[in-house]
Amino acid sequence: MGERAFHPPVNIEHMFKFLGLVVAIAICMTGCQSLSFPTIATAPTPVTIKLSGWGSSPAEQELLKEVLKDFEIQHSGIKVKYEVISDQYMDVIKTRLIGEAAPDVFYLDALEAPFFMSQNVLEPLDAYVTSEFDQADFEETLLNSFKYDNHIYGLPKDYSTLALFYNKKAFTAAGLTSPPTTWDELRTYSEKLTVDRNQDGRIDQYGFGEIPELARQGYKIKAFGGELVDQNGYAAFATQQGLQGLQMTVDQYQKDRSSAQKSDVGTNSASEMFGQSKVAMVLDGNWAIPYLKETFPQVEFAIAEVPSINNIKTTVVFTVAYVMNKQTHHKAEAWELISYLTGKEGMKKWTGTGFALPTRKSVAQKLGYDKDPLRSALVAGVNYAMPWQAGKYPAAIVSNFDNQFISAMLGQQLLQQAMLQAQKEANKQIKAME
Repeated sequence: MGERAFHPPVNIEHMFKFLGLVVAIAICMTGCQSLSFPTIATAPTPVTIKLSGWGSSPAEQELLKEVLKDFEIQHSGIKVKYEVISDQYMDVIKTRLIGEAAPDVFYLDALEAPFFMSQNVLEPLDAYVTSEFDQADFEETLLNSFKYDNHIYGLPKDYSTLALFYNKKAFTAAGLTSPPTTWDELRTYSEKLTVDRNQDGRIDQYGFGEIPELARQGYKIKAFGGELVDQNGYAAFATQQGLQGLQMTVDQYQKDRSSAQKSDVGTNSASEMFGQSKVAMVLDGNWAIPYLKETFPQVEFAIAEVPSINNIKTTVVFTVAYVMNKQTHHKAEAWELISYLTGKEGMKKWTGTGFALPTRKSVAQKLGYDKDPLRSALVAGVNYAMPWQAGKYPAAIVSNFDNQFISAMLGQQLLQQAMLQAQKEANKQIKAME
């Protein structure tokens, strides 16, 4: 006989317990079908926006990171990847735009804005701006620097005009009690402030620090009715009107011998000339205030508006905007970032420490910069300042002007000859690029 299969004895009590459990589960499942149980929702992946800018001081970079962190807290669906391009910023941006690899949002200097706005690479922002955003709150001069063909392409994040920095101790020593209000006065003051302490023919302190660059000379051209560029974007600074303003610079340097440029006194900037007391007066921007306080705390200085030229109040204003890459795949999020950084809350955080001046009038008033002893002159200048722009091809205009103007200042050629040569060469280069 074959082997009999083995079966364990059946426990009747256990069987009934098991059957009862099965029935209970079936009843529960039937009765609970209409109940909803909580489920663990998966949070959507945040959209990452890339923001690019150029290098600034470590303190400024840390401040921007803090502002961006506040933005991310308020906008949980957006992350910001902040990238500093420390070298050849504009060349890098242009290359990336061509290769469709540019950041979603990036800095754009007013000087470069006309070219970029004409190339159809920036997203017009008109459709994004709401009444709540309050575009009218921006300083009009600054906003206009980023308008092209009736569209707004950038919102200015901060700015600085030039103003007159003067050494209070040097003024006292020269018997001067107030800053000059006209350029003729400035030249007179400069002669009084130029000092040869050892009477050895070597000047220890010049009255005025001069920067022979178009960025620091353009307002003189404008004061006499001249222009940097004509309506077609060609260099136009060599007119008789423009030369009148530039001649003042040349005469003060050559005839008065009361001004010096940075290389004359072994320094690298206007701020350093002034900080080292190599000059008693200099035209500089808001950026010089924290630099002087930190690097040259012993220098007691005050700031006044640029002395009038040809009975005209004048200065230049430098500004930078946030712009949106037209090719970005995250336009809504890019706008959220721009509108926060240039909105009233974000701008107050960014400019509240004094590193930069706010482009919104209401923020400047809240921070008290229009009454600040050091910053009020810089703020006042924005109402009549010349925007730092020189057509679509500024590099050709700026480089040729700077190269030729310095030679005129040094007496290597006559001013008119130098400027005509600079204008001719600039326009030749522009024609080749059009």
